[in-house]
Amino acid sequence: MQDNTVNIDTSQSPARLTFALVFNVAVPFIDRHVDEGRGAKIAIRTADGDVTYGELAANVNRAGNALHGLGLEAGDRVVMAIKDCPAFFYIFWGAIKAGYVPVPVNTLLRANDYRFIFENSGCAAAIYSPEFATEVEPALAEADTGPAHQLATEGEAGTLAALMEAAPDTLQPAPASADDDCFWLYTSGTTGAPKGGVHAHRDMVVTSQYYGVETLGASDDDIHFSAAKLFFAYGLGNAMTFPLWTGGQAVLFGGRPTPETIFETIETYRPTIYYGVPTLYAAQLHALEEKSADLSSLRACVSAGEPLPANIFERWRDKTSLTILDGIGTTEILHIFIGNRPDTHKPGTSGRLVPGYDAKIVDDDDNPVTAGEVGNLMIRGGSIISRYWEQPERTAQALVDGWIRTGDSYYQDNDGYFVCCGRSDDMLKVGGIWVSPVEIEAQLVAHDKVLEAAIVGRPDDDEMIKPEAFVILTDPGDASDAFADELRAHCKSALAPYKYPRWFNFVEELPKTATGKIQRFKLRG
Repeated sequence: MQDNTVNIDTSQSPARLTFALVFNVAVPFIDRHVDEGRGAKIAIRTADGDVTYGELAANVNRAGNALHGLGLEAGDRVVMAIKDCPAFFYIFWGAIKAGYVPVPVNTLLRANDYRFIFENSGCAAAIYSPEFATEVEPALAEADTGPAHQLATEGEAGTLAALMEAAPDTLQPAPASADDDCFWLYTSGTTGAPKGGVHAHRDMVVTSQYYGVETLGASDDDIHFSAAKLFFAYGLGNAMTFPLWTGGQAVLFGGRPTPETIFETIETYRPTIYYGVPTLYAAQLHALEEKSADLSSLRACVSAGEPLPANIFERWRDKTSLTILDGIGTTEILHIFIGNRPDTHKPGTSGRLVPGYDAKIVDDDDNPVTAGEVGNLMIRGGSIISRYWEQPERTAQALVDGWIRTGDSYYQDNDGYFVCCGRSDDMLKVGGIWVSPVEIEAQLVAHDKVLEAAIVGRPDDDEMIKPEAFVILTDPGDASDAFADELRAHCKSALAPYKYPRWFNFVEELPKTATGKIQRFKLRG
């Protein structure tokens, strides 16, 4: 076996992956395509122009050489606050190929958040799109231990673009192994301060093969478009690693995803696979009531971030004749590890295990629960982080004998489908009985005047926990005590008597992570 190669044995299911002793993951994702004759094929499509696989490989090499020219040492972190554009690919893969560790971060953060990451990561370089300078630059100035190298991607002299222009377009891959540190992703802060999750070279191969190829059936004919951005795990797979692994195309949109911009992008670039989040699917359905959209190019729609309510699944299918494949993935596991498939799917569930992963549902003492009982979901597979950066206690709590605690409550139904009941910390005990906030939220969203909903626990006058609802309406003018009574009756009509919300709050927005997950801990105050 040659260096930097991965062997895929498809004679069994799931395919068996074998990595060379010397393995830099940039080679199979970037260099391989030129060697296999795809140099002239378009790899990336954007409003500013297309990028071929040959151009991508050359620019990855230039970016890696530009970083090397800064004097970085092997293993140095490179924090990236980059919009969805080709430069993201160049920096990410250039850093990996040159032996550095890219750290993509949420581009919606504020200065204090960036400052935390600059200090926590101990990064040697920070590279950012000029659009984010108003938040990034103050953070760099105020950081106690900021990076020595601070570059905008483009603009005046001294930018990364200028360094790349002067850099060679050939680069030997730095030696690495499949298990070596490759890149970091910071958790999205569902339950508090973000943590730096350390991923290895092998991890992107595992998710791209087992979910991208063996679950979605992605091939070199597919065109991938993700409303979810590249800076977090879901978008990283959707819009970068899946198309690069299969030799397909990625459509990048650097702006804010809205129903209008999503529909326009789909109609312009004709993607075959679209990746969204439940909130956006709900907003798109609302927009389709006013104006039609041509979605005929799509063969698959994928959802993650929060559980997809069965009502949205059914309404989307009725409206578009397309099936949304819901799944669950985490930053720590990199992409979807339980998901619905094109040929086997069930509304209101996260689906079944993705090939290459194992799952178990346990109680608070890590003992397996009985079939159909709600418990804590644990996962084992080849794409799990090795550790949280400089957090040994959190690492020990999360990682146990090859398994990782996801922090999600689940049960498995009689058909083998996994059903999400929410974050373990978000579960409510009402009248001594566990209640899933997700179940109540799904019932609220089933009302045609409700766009989004979140449920948290609140003590009543007797200090007993009861459900409290935060609701976004399609028409804010409908908010009233009378409508709250209508929603209360709507819940009582389909849920067990103790599950209906006692209080209703009509709001304009809900606090969320970058992946679209509701931050219920902020609503609890």
